[in-house]
Amino acid sequence: MRIHRERYIDQLQYLVQNSPVTALLGPRQCGKTTLAKEFGKIHKSHYFDLESSTDSAVLQNPETILSELDGLIILDEAQQMPNLFNTLRVLVDRFERKCRFLILGSANPGLMKNISQSLAGRVDFLDMGGFNISEVGIDHYSRLWLRGGYPDSYLANSERLSIRRRNALIRTHVERDLPMLGFSIPAARIRQFWNMLAHSHGQIWNASRIARSMGVSYHTVQNYLDILTGTYMARQLQPWHENFGKRQVKAPKVYLQDSGLLHAMLNIHDPRTLYSHPVRGASWEGFVIEQVLRELQVETAWYWAAHSGGELDMFVEIEGLRIGIEIKLSEAPKPSSSTYRLCDLLKLDYLFVISRMPRSFQVSDQVRFLSIQDLPNLHRNYSPLPDRWQRASIYP
Repeated sequence: MRIHRERYIDQLQYLVQNSPVTALLGPRQCGKTTLAKEFGKIHKSHYFDLESSTDSAVLQNPETILSELDGLIILDEAQQMPNLFNTLRVLVDRFERKCRFLILGSANPGLMKNISQSLAGRVDFLDMGGFNISEVGIDHYSRLWLRGGYPDSYLANSERLSIRRRNALIRTHVERDLPMLGFSIPAARIRQFWNMLAHSHGQIWNASRIARSMGVSYHTVQNYLDILTGTYMARQLQPWHENFGKRQVKAPKVYLQDSGLLHAMLNIHDPRTLYSHPVRGASWEGFVIEQVLRELQVETAWYWAAHSGGELDMFVEIEGLRIGIEIKLSEAPKPSSSTYRLCDLLKLDYLFVISRMPRSFQVSDQVRFLSIQDLPNLHRNYSPLPDRWQRASIYP
């Protein structure tokens, strides 16, 4: 079974054409290497895996080796050679028209500080995740929700094999990936925190409560959360607040980015267990949030909540438009007076209520109840961003 990821190819095409260095970032095993090699076949390219002892030895004198190459140069797992970024800056300034660099990494720019510092003004970023609804097809969204988007998990030929692969990914992340990024945290401790975070999925972040449970400081658990966020394992949805005359919640909501890893943490192995589990609503909410962010191609989103009541699951701004997202697990949600009050209070241009209903319907100019089956069409109607991604030749 082959999953085509053409949107990422188009995005890479645009970015590589317009920037000397493109950083493709995302968690391990989400398909970055496969995508980069597929993209490299379109162009004259050179591939280096910096986890390979052979390729690392070749690049011991990177300025000499790389300066002799032209076309597209792909550097996989770039965080393994942080000093390389200074060399790239020199080469980019010297041979701006001769070559383009595509670097792959497993942490965001906040953790890979050498990218931001050494290549400031010379690099564009593209975050990549696992499979999404548009890629696997809407008929398979239940499998995607249960197993998550990591290719090895989603494509496994049994639920047992899928869960084993997710557990192996979790173990590899805490025992190998985090130490390689420079975090000297005992594996058992970060695994304990990760498990507690899974039980807080979709809730307002309460660092003090988790710190007391673990017997550590508030700042320690906040650091753990930031590390998992920076390595694409967790998401912090920040609160939106304006002067409404209401006491508004100002702490973030926390989610595990991949629903499959959430289910592995909570020992949810099959659809029956998922639909009977108390976390099913929060799991669905986090799953849909990730899908919407991918479809709208936005990097920043918020939620809104007031202490006196009233909440909006997600809020985004696109080209001046305010778009609200409400997420329901029900297959037959109904409009309510609070739906319209949210539109007025937050001055929303559109409010989408996304659920598992069989078909979409519109109740006003602002409010639309959207079936999960129509989610892949959302970006075509309401996001101007995809117009930027055009296939074009990078080199004459």
